[in-house]
Amino acid sequence: MSADLEIETIPGLPGDLPPGERIVWQGRPQWRSMARATFKVRWLTAYFAVIVAARLAVAVTEHQGAQGLVQTLLAATLAAGCLGVLYLFAWLNARAAIYTITTRRVVLRIGVALPMTWNLPFKRIASADMTVRKEGDGDIALQLAGKDRIGWLFLWPHVQPWHFVKARPTLRTIAEPARVSALLADAVAAWASREAAPVLVASRAHDASPSPGEAAVSAAAAAHATLATEAGH
Repeated sequence: MSADLEIETIPGLPGDLPPGERIVWQGRPQWRSMARATFKVRWLTAYFAVIVAARLAVAVTEHQGAQGLVQTLLAATLAAGCLGVLYLFAWLNARAAIYTITTRRVVLRIGVALPMTWNLPFKRIASADMTVRKEGDGDIALQLAGKDRIGWLFLWPHVQPWHFVKARPTLRTIAEPARVSALLADAVAAWASREAAPVLVASRAHDASPSPGEAAVSAAAAAHATLATEAGH
């Protein structure tokens, strides 16, 4: 497992693929979904709406006239500016990211100001858990094997929420997460067959309760959601 700062000869990868390795899938986060899931713009929109409505109610009940209207418009403008900045951050992070699954590894090229590429060989991945949201996008969170660690801040926002001590690199807000997880499962199974490394392909999704706005995947959709390498670490 490594991080590289290099000129890309292949988009999303730090160099040419070695002989025998090929790309299985490449994709990016969906920026609108990232704005909702990571930057919580829906919750903040509701919060700001309450603040502006309360300010308007005060202006009306206290007969503040033009001054109250100006203050209400100022509050609404500040709220819109904050939401705009969050949408911009989501767009920049999604545009800068490229996720790649090859026949040997998962690669995350992330970072806006300082692009960084994380190479995660299959032998360093203990499991992969999928979450699907009602909008259709989803996440695939990778649990690193053994004592491997990546700092949470190095990965954010491409990291599973609330896992700070042992951060879990995550393919965030990707389209067709069930299809991508199936491709990952097949790639790991093929790699394990070549390397004679036992692999478990789970028949269910991980059973953590979904957060608001998320829906747990069905057993059928999760058939390839969780992978666990048992050797080769």
